[in-house]
Amino acid sequence: MLTFDNCGIYCAQADIYIDPWKPVNKAVITHAHSDHARIGMGSYIAHEHAIPVMKYRLGADIKCQALKYREEIVINGVKISLHPAGHIWGSAQVRLEFKGEVWVVSGDYKLQKDSISAPFEPVRCHSFITESTFGLPVYKFPDPQEVHDDINSWWRKNQEEGKNSVICSYALGKAQRVLAHLDTSIGRIYTHGAVDNINKLYEENIAALPVTQRIDGSVNRKEIKGAMIIAPPSAADTPWMRSLQPYKLGICSGWMQLRGTRRRRGADRGFVLSDHADWDQLNTAIRETGAENIYVTHGYKSIYARWLQTNYGLNANEVETLYTGEGLDDTLDTETGKE
Repeated sequence: MLTFDNCGIYCAQADIYIDPWKPVNKAVITHAHSDHARIGMGSYIAHEHAIPVMKYRLGADIKCQALKYREEIVINGVKISLHPAGHIWGSAQVRLEFKGEVWVVSGDYKLQKDSISAPFEPVRCHSFITESTFGLPVYKFPDPQEVHDDINSWWRKNQEEGKNSVICSYALGKAQRVLAHLDTSIGRIYTHGAVDNINKLYEENIAALPVTQRIDGSVNRKEIKGAMIIAPPSAADTPWMRSLQPYKLGICSGWMQLRGTRRRRGADRGFVLSDHADWDQLNTAIRETGAENIYVTHGYKSIYARWLQTNYGLNANEVETLYTGEGLDDTLDTETGKE
């Protein structure tokens, strides 16, 4: 039912693409991160919580159709519905059914619950398209609550030492996740403008977050002493960041499981907090789909496809796409917060 071409993942029967990377007439979008939701499509279909972010990033005048989770539409006989992916708020897996055959395009996903996104929902299917960002056995992530407790303890210690705490995390998704679990009794929370812009969209459409103050330009160093500051990775080593001194720098990423990565990024602390599935989560998700055909996209796709073939006897194939998974940098402009 689905094929892969130079524009993306294509369903010929419905004449739609899922997360295309070149302009097409109609696109179904799994989530609003820039490697999956790109500018230039004739029209977009996405979850209702993803669309405000897409309009902010891609243009207020884009043509969109909003769907709720599990709401079904039919295009030329193909039943299409969106199901929670647990990746970020508004993220979805795309289920397509035609003449009894079911495919699921997962986009990016995780099984860990974060209180921000709708929890991942396994969807039974015949063919499943999966990411493999952390598709190696070395990636086994800790319990998220332990990580959040660790972040709060780190903040408290930095404050006692007269230092600010700066956390680098993606403006869309992870920043809201970090904020939602901060202990507000410790002190004030500030945000980079790019984070604040996305926070406002979250609060307008979903729920409240802890009270924060935006930092755009110069800062009063006495006022922010001992504060927590949330910024996108693109703000690192910029004049804006240097104005926050003295500070300790923390990075939230699944890549922080490897100590060498933290050292290379110049972070004082690395917090293993990812919006992608680790090794165990990937295997659990795939087993729960019951799918016999697995298509492995971005990440360790060759290694992971062979693993699925050898250990589970699945028809697993690697697929070339332009999705990037979880990086240590993002493409947000540090002044405007837009891509």
